[in-house]
Amino acid sequence: MDVVIDVPSGRVTARVHREDARVVAVNFVNVPSWVIDTDVPVTTSRGEVSVTVAYGGAIYATLPAAQLDLSVTPECLGELIVLGREIKWALNDSEHAVHPEDPRQNGIYGTIWVDEMGDAAGQVHQRNVAVFADGEVDRSPCGSGTCARLAVLAADGRLPAGTALRHDSIVGSTFTGMVLDTVEVDGRSAVIPQVTGMAYRTGEHAFSIDPHDPLVPGFVLR
Repeated sequence: MDVVIDVPSGRVTARVHREDARVVAVNFVNVPSWVIDTDVPVTTSRGEVSVTVAYGGAIYATLPAAQLDLSVTPECLGELIVLGREIKWALNDSEHAVHPEDPRQNGIYGTIWVDEMGDAAGQVHQRNVAVFADGEVDRSPCGSGTCARLAVLAADGRLPAGTALRHDSIVGSTFTGMVLDTVEVDGRSAVIPQVTGMAYRTGEHAFSIDPHDPLVPGFVLR
């Protein structure tokens, strides 16, 4: 079953995979994703780093954790959060964080720290953690972040046809990413990324409307 969804970055297509009446995976084809800039120097409290800025539905600064002698592990998470925030805010208002068509998407959404886990035939294997907003951490491998990483790997020549990205999170969950096609966006080479993963039901919530509620049917502040 395919579902087309409009999100702030554009239109994505989600597909549900079932076996024996059970959902076993969901993937989505995301908006075009591309590298904005490479080798961008940023000074942090632990020294200077070089980051790649890429767009995958949001703009991310990405870099290996090993640049600062860290790793994407729970033991290093506190330092990764602090340094990730420093990188985000150092670049947030810079020329490296500008969307070419939609100024609403300007700014660095998060910093993605990466560990290399060893490539195999037909697979690039990395572990990552996305430090987004103002120090929040994604427990998944991050959907739009995975798309940004696919753009980076494709630009580096590490994703030839038939090669997938196994993208692990800091807690061990995994997404699989693939490049389906290449396009051009504002003169830049971009990829059409697909991300596959799985989620599990944890609860339900029911909304109700009180006819005496003065705020029905809702409000918009911005």
